[in-house]
Formats: sequence, structure tokens, C-alpha cells
Amino acid sequence: MFAVITWQVVSDGPLRRLDERLDPSLTGHGPSWLAEGLSDLGSMPVALPVLALAIGYALWRGLRRRALIAAATMALVPLLVVPLKEWTARPGPFDPATGYYPSGHTATAMVAYGAAALLLSPFVRRRWPLPVAAGVLTAATGTGLVLHGYHWPLDVLASCCLCGALLVLSSTGMRRSSSRTRRR
Repeated sequence: MFAVITWQVVSDGPLRRLDERLDPSLTGHGPSWLAEGLSDLGSMPVALPVLALAIGYALWRGLRRRALIAAATMALVPLLVVPLKEWTARPGPFDPATGYYPSGHTATAMVAYGAAALLLSPFVRRRWPLPVAAGVLTAATGTGLVLHGYHWPLDVLASCCLCGALLVLSSTGMRRSSSRTRRR
């Protein structure tokens, strides 16, 4: 899905044109303070401390490999997103400057909250609320970004696709790490 969206954005395909026609009907709706507050959920000063606390707790509980995997997953975000922003050179909805695709705030939110949920899940009885909370925070971030006019909807969707794949790989690594620890 990420590859298809990227292809459409780069080639000015019909999906991109639909995205750009749809955006004016979305931006500016609702209180701007709320849209900005939601978009800030994906900023590094907000999302990274959440992940740092989860990593610290996992380390304190002896889950070093899982904590390392979470930190490495977060470190991959700028390594993947920044070159993509430069390569696609997509302008923003209200800004002729380029570098809006994919959304870095959405990527930061999804990986920080998702990895935190993965790290904390072994310590809670009911695990389902953690990924739900991570999903809600990521969706709120993306919604705020689009409503405020910081990003096109496809910028947000593409980040979710890209970082969803990262989190699947991270989860797989964490499960394998846990099974190795149990075998010892």
C-alpha cells in the first residue's frame, strides 16, 4: 500500500489529485487550537518521552532486548522518512516548500506510541487497551495534521503504512527475543 501511495504521489496520479481535491473540504474544520493540539501529539517533545519512559520501565524489568528493539525502531523513523521527504519533494497544503511526504509527525506518533505499547504489554493483564490507545493517539495526530492544514491526507496514510510495517517487524523481533529468553 505504501508503494502504491508513493507511486501516486510522485507520478501525480489520480490518487494524488483526489487527495488534493479532498483536502480543502477537511482543513479548517473544528477549532484550530484542537487541531494543533492533536498534531502536537506526534511531535518529538511529546511522543519521545512516552517511549523513553516505556524503554526505561522495560530495562528496569530486565527486558533489555525488547527495549533495544524499540529504540532501534524509533531510530529508523528519521532514517526512512527524511530521505523520502527529499525524494518526493511534495509541497504542503498551504506551503509551496517541499518535504511533506510522508508525515514525520504521524510516523513519530505511530512508532513511539506503538513501540511503547509493545514494550508494556507483557506487564498488563489485558493487553488490548495498549495498542488501541496507541492507535487512537496516532489517529488523533494524523487528524490534527490534516485539519490544521499541515499535511495532505495521503501524507498521513503513507506514514501509517510505512510505520505499521516497522511495528510489525519490531513486534516480531520482540516476540522472538522473549521466546529466546524463556528457552534459556
